[in-house]
Amino acid sequence: MKYYQLNNGDRIPALGLGTWKSPTGEVYLAVQEALKIGYRHIDCAPIYRNEAEIGQAFTEAITSGAVKREDLWITSKLWSNAHQQERVIPAIKETLTDLRLDYLDLFLIHWPIVLRPEVLLPETGEDLRPLEEVPLEETWQGMQMALQEGLCRHIGVSNFNQKKLASLNQVSGPKPEVNQVESHPYLQQNDLLTYCRSEGILLTAYSPLGSKDRPEMLKKPDEPSLLDHPLVQKIAAQYHLTPAQLLIAWGINRGTVVIPKSVNSARLKENFAAAEIVLDTEAMEEIAALERGYRFVDGSFWERPGSPYTMANLWND
Repeated sequence: MKYYQLNNGDRIPALGLGTWKSPTGEVYLAVQEALKIGYRHIDCAPIYRNEAEIGQAFTEAITSGAVKREDLWITSKLWSNAHQQERVIPAIKETLTDLRLDYLDLFLIHWPIVLRPEVLLPETGEDLRPLEEVPLEETWQGMQMALQEGLCRHIGVSNFNQKKLASLNQVSGPKPEVNQVESHPYLQQNDLLTYCRSEGILLTAYSPLGSKDRPEMLKKPDEPSLLDHPLVQKIAAQYHLTPAQLLIAWGINRGTVVIPKSVNSARLKENFAAAEIVLDTEAMEEIAALERGYRFVDGSFWERPGSPYTMANLWND
């Protein structure tokens, strides 16, 4: 397994198991199986509504001696209704209770979006608060406090563009170490990746396979299929890989962490094996030519009548 080293010398596995869309009743067995296969990096979030079940799998694996806690890399996130400095510590403590852990390896701000504390998902624009009222810098100070209290070992962000990342880099104290964003051959995030590298920020790619199993409400008519693209299938066949394995290998070969989701035992094994694949320069360049700036998770669900958030100010401000 390839690892990336963070600022204090800790190492994060280049391949992790994503748990978004993994239903309760299945995610427990999926995490158990993943740990048996050799996964040591599990990506979680309270909004996925399955952390308690994942925590059960962690406890049983650690108690049985199948894994040691120090060999695991567990990421979770701060949901958008827990922004503001004073709300961060209670939120991470609740996550730790659900996951049955004493600390997280990595804690991320899930979105640069602020919901009212009583709101889980927005229905109207009134459910959202503008960043002018609750600045990201204030929430970041709460993240720094969680780090200082030993509730997590590293802090970072998710779905942040370059400008928003730069604003947090101006806050005194620890800086973001990871930015988790959608990334795949249709959306390579090359400019953001270059910026992150210049600032010592590791980029993690979610939806690396195109997220075909996400909820229908998040899909667009006639959206392109990444796994079915003829070039992806051709190169995969050349390497005797599945298209999914090729896409995972491509993401890791370009120096990003990749966190594909699966609850299927065979696919978990295939995905894990893909972390060892080395692609040649020609294959990497052919796949890179697929760039089209296409977001499968475009953030349009934050746009409600009266919302202070738009796709334009989310990604491009």
